Amino acid sequence: MASIILAINAGSSSVKISVYEVERRGQSPEQLVETQVAGLTAPPALLSYERRGEKIKDEKLDDGSLSQQDAFSQMLHRLTDDDGLPQISRKNDITVACHRVVHGGDYEDAQLITSETLHHIQTLTDLAPLHNASALAIISSCIKQLPHAINIAYFDSSFHSTIPDHIRTYPIDPAIAKQNNLRKYGFHGISYAFITRSVAAYLHKDPSETNLIALHLGSGASACAIKNGRSFDSSMGLTPLAGLPGATRSGDIDPSLVFHFTHDAGKPSPSSTREMHISTAEEILNKQSGWKALTGTTDFGKIASSEDPSCRLTMDIFVDRIVGFVGSYYVKLDGRVDALVFAGGIGEKSALLRCKVTEKCRSLGLAIDAARNNKPAAKGIVVDVGKEGARHRTLLCRTDEQVTYRQNYTVHQSTDPVL
Repeated sequence: MASIILAINAGSSSVKISVYEVERRGQSPEQLVETQVAGLTAPPALLSYERRGEKIKDEKLDDGSLSQQDAFSQMLHRLTDDDGLPQISRKNDITVACHRVVHGGDYEDAQLITSETLHHIQTLTDLAPLHNASALAIISSCIKQLPHAINIAYFDSSFHSTIPDHIRTYPIDPAIAKQNNLRKYGFHGISYAFITRSVAAYLHKDPSETNLIALHLGSGASACAIKNGRSFDSSMGLTPLAGLPGATRSGDIDPSLVFHFTHDAGKPSPSSTREMHISTAEEILNKQSGWKALTGTTDFGKIASSEDPSCRLTMDIFVDRIVGFVGSYYVKLDGRVDALVFAGGIGEKSALLRCKVTEKCRSLGLAIDAARNNKPAAKGIVVDVGKEGARHRTLLCRTDEQVTYRQNYTVHQSTDPVL
């Protein structure tokens, strides 16, 4: 009997679902549909729907402000109402739902969602209130609307479980740190796992013999040192706020700054809800900072193409912070680096950013090829944009987190009798 899998990625302003079919146990899933509702925080939201790579519809949802649960319900209705998708004629046809969860705490692998694991994920919400809440909302909706489906959680933090103790430990009271689970976790791990496998294959190396400095650069941005195919360090820490600045995140700052910024730093934010408890400080640093605070826009394409002094300053800040992590990780990897890898929406699309970062790292033996960089090859998951003869490769990787859910499901299906 065929299995229908939903790979669900719930963000703060969007919900994305990829639908796959598995004909037989252990077979690689085939993608049927990809659908997304974007713009949940800036209505009207837009629903896009593609079946087997063919765009079927783009539709504005004029329902005011939609929640993640609302968006999921609308997408589920489109799937069961699609005459061109006979595999899902009713909700009970869906057998598995795979969920991206940002913070998994000490979970090192994907987890079957039971009442116990769901409770554990809920306890982590205080560590990542702005990130886990949306995933939990969709998981709860799935349990309610798809009672016959199996739910599996994939964690952005799991890939970083190999970070050594001396790197992940904060120099604070160890008893309090242990009691409250206060340490570096790292995020974007689903993307970094994909990057590691893909780049190793491209270089014809075993992942266990591959060392990379990887940059996942998007509205949320991070860097990762990958040693022998495993995470050795990550720019993100206890939460995704640490490290590089992003569209609305500050990245690393002096921890005392926010208390000088506002006297209300420790008070609950007006955005807090019963399910999501955040302080004013968390609200400011996660949602009111980054390049939006510096330029008034979250569109990095506009920032990169603008001559406005605030945009040029923002670009210089971003490049400076990225280069700082590249240099640090180069030393931590003892200079044994197979490639510097750019990924994520900005990493893939901004030739100017790649050029500026690589130019600043020229003393490390990195160099970019202008022609390759300005017009990367259209085909291929991994593309070389580096200059021939450079000491180290400079690559672009078109990361696909949905593929990771699909591949991992096949592994779990073949090893877990529950599936």
